[in-house]
Amino acid sequence: MKHWQPYLKRQKPEYLQNRYPSDFVADIIVVIPCYNEEKLAVTLKNLCQCATPQAKTLVAVIINSSVRCGEPVVLQNRETYDEVIRFASENNTDALRFFPLIFENLPRKHAGVGLARKIGMDLAVEHFVSAQNPEGIIVSLDADCTVSPNFLTGISAAYRQSDKLCCTVQNFRHRAENNDPQLENAVRQYEQHIRYFSRMLQFVGFPYYYHTIGSAFSVSADAYVRTGGMGRQQGGEDFYFLQKVFALEQTRRLDDVFVYPLARFSDRIPFGTGPALQKIMEEPDGLMKTYSYESFRVLKELFDLRRSFFKQNSEIIGQKIAALHPAVIQFVKEAGVLSEIEDCNRNCATPQSFEKRFFHHFNAFKIIKFLNFSHPDHFPFEKLNAATYIF
Repeated sequence: MKHWQPYLKRQKPEYLQNRYPSDFVADIIVVIPCYNEEKLAVTLKNLCQCATPQAKTLVAVIINSSVRCGEPVVLQNRETYDEVIRFASENNTDALRFFPLIFENLPRKHAGVGLARKIGMDLAVEHFVSAQNPEGIIVSLDADCTVSPNFLTGISAAYRQSDKLCCTVQNFRHRAENNDPQLENAVRQYEQHIRYFSRMLQFVGFPYYYHTIGSAFSVSADAYVRTGGMGRQQGGEDFYFLQKVFALEQTRRLDDVFVYPLARFSDRIPFGTGPALQKIMEEPDGLMKTYSYESFRVLKELFDLRRSFFKQNSEIIGQKIAALHPAVIQFVKEAGVLSEIEDCNRNCATPQSFEKRFFHHFNAFKIIKFLNFSHPDHFPFEKLNAATYIF
């Protein structure tokens, strides 16, 4: 834990002034960002119905608003704060405690779900430091979720089974708001797209192929600190953060532990579930478009060559790449991939370290850049059902 305190000292002190209860020594802290939510009680009541793990659990609700929020949002947030206080007084137990914190007038540049998640998780680290608990677990959830009855016990058991575990990724299935059949159709396609993308990452040989959903992961406090903590992005913070955690190579997928987020339209973030659903429903045929299978296949050809690049000169590596698909050849040139392979060879003494450094450069961000670069000029976007027929 020696590096935890220096991490906390680097964070903005105004966000760490409020603390989680010192009279409750938590082993698991569930962090729930909350902004303008009218039905948070659904999530809190559902957590009360979970099986109780052999660990004390604190559910921290981080109610947040920015300097640009209107009065209705501020008033709703304050009402939510009072609601959580009342809920806690009626439902807190020796093993499960609910606790709200409210942050108003957050800076316009950073206010959003990323900053709220970061504040809650940084405070979790502070709590574990104060309690001298090096095995603390941070669980990420959202304010519109319900969960399976084994949510807390499943996550807790995973960490008890391996003291080296850094992260768990929970399964997911969205609930359609108001049981809207059109929305239901759109969200099932979106889920299929997420799973298709994950499977294709695995297919091409990318080692960090897990899905990245902000309400469906947990992380050990130590791994959280080692990777520099959560980012303040106003959307996609889960993706950026989890890529760093996955690189620690100690992630476990919990297929039998479910999160059930609410599928709804939202303009709070520029990308994610809400905007994706809107885009699907705006398609004339109501079908989602996704990256073609062929684009992944040609990327796999490059990745399959990676071990043959080890300790080879640039000319030989260039000759191997020249035999690949034109889209790959052009992307390698424009994205500077050859110089990154040279960097791997300069700094790696073993094939194993070379491969890890290779995927440090050709990470999930670069894979998405390749896919966007190669569509639609080299490969057409495909309807989801056509792209996923092989599965």
